[in-house]
Amino acid sequence: MSYIETTSKEKGKNIKLYYEDYGEGKPVILIHGWPLSHRMWEYQINSVVEAGFRCIAYDRRGFGDSDKPWTNYDYDHLAKDLNDIINKLDLSEVSIVGFSMGGGEVARYIGNYGTSKLSKAALISAVPPFMLKTEDNPDGIEKEVFEGFKKDIRKDRPAFLNGFGKKFLNFDKVGDRISQEIADYYWAIACKASSNATLECVDSFGHTDFREDLKKIDVPTLIVHGDADQIVPLEISGKKSSEIIPNAEYHVIQDAPHGLILTHTAEFNKIFIEFLNS
Repeated sequence: MSYIETTSKEKGKNIKLYYEDYGEGKPVILIHGWPLSHRMWEYQINSVVEAGFRCIAYDRRGFGDSDKPWTNYDYDHLAKDLNDIINKLDLSEVSIVGFSMGGGEVARYIGNYGTSKLSKAALISAVPPFMLKTEDNPDGIEKEVFEGFKKDIRKDRPAFLNGFGKKFLNFDKVGDRISQEIADYYWAIACKASSNATLECVDSFGHTDFREDLKKIDVPTLIVHGDADQIVPLEISGKKSSEIIPNAEYHVIQDAPHGLILTHTAEFNKIFIEFLNS
């Protein structure tokens, strides 16, 4: 198993992140969604490597096989972890790809560290620019929704994750696109996460404003979103990000749920690999 020792510490020890590193060529970093791990990218990793790229997929702190510190799950710390990965592996001309919550790492990394080491960026079913309803973001989601997430996680985390997973995949509507076994596998991945990380990340992805970060993106950027996303609605996320980021390549996949990389794998992978090759 491979680990990167970050520059962040807890109780005097450096926090370590688990990662997998395959292939050769220009590097592509895959950043997973909440509350999953790098394993969610199983059906993209092969495609990226076969297309001639180096594919690096890591587990966010608190998730998968990475260390699970008690706190510091805000996006400044998460972007710092991504920066540590890029520096420790001595990467350049990197494409950073964020799914859902991982889109926040893409945005905040660029906001804090710029694009000098980047080639491209991608936001897939991603939370930017801003999920929370506020006076200057009236189309956002009410704070009570996120508080409800946290209440249900505290009460019965496995049960919450089961219900969340069904909405993640629009399980009752995608027919034979997805099996019960795959849904169960995603549930098992989510259950492995730290319970406190799962909680703290709700505030991170639900309350963080990325609008100023997106304005700093000056590399080719791909935005892909499903128009049937029940977790991160298209109208407040992908659509708005496409209006902020100059010349973004914007794709809406018809009838696709939040977890479109799994339910609409062939369609998504075609868009994704063509973007990397462009």
